[in-house]
Amino acid sequence: MRRLILTSGAMSLLFLLVSCGVYNFTGGDVGSAKTYRVDFFQNYAAQSPGSTVDPGLDRDFTLSLQDQILNQSTLSLVPPGSPADLIYQGEITEYRVSPMTATAEQQAAQNRLKMSVKVRFFNNTPEAKDGKKDFERTFSFFYDFPAGTQLATVRDEAHQAIFERINQDIFNASLADW
Repeated sequence: MRRLILTSGAMSLLFLLVSCGVYNFTGGDVGSAKTYRVDFFQNYAAQSPGSTVDPGLDRDFTLSLQDQILNQSTLSLVPPGSPADLIYQGEITEYRVSPMTATAEQQAAQNRLKMSVKVRFFNNTPEAKDGKKDFERTFSFFYDFPAGTQLATVRDEAHQAIFERINQDIFNASLADW
């Protein structure tokens, strides 16, 4: 009887360890993918009426997307131009500051920095050869700040908040297993 209890306990523990080994806490499902590549996201925001150009925005966004995927998956980053199982391409299409709320004197009380990124995702794994996991979508987010504050003052904080949200949305759209 004791041997039966020990055997079933060991089997239960083994089953628990094996089943937990498949689960990951990010919700990402990389399938058979082992590598990913994030191509440089060009900044074409100046082509959108009302948008402004922020030097270095393209580099900062590209690096933040690379880091997001690296930190939330088991995938390995490969250099630009290298073959990869998952490929992220795109461009920054909007980067603008707009007044959001007004005071009684018809002056802006709050401004909004909005950024939009067009993303093309390609899943080159054997299980996704039908192209059903590929997509082309635009992701946007914003950061509100007081109208009396210059964008340069809140730029780093704004970029961090916007990048984090857009990158998480891109990650969820491409790899989430919800």
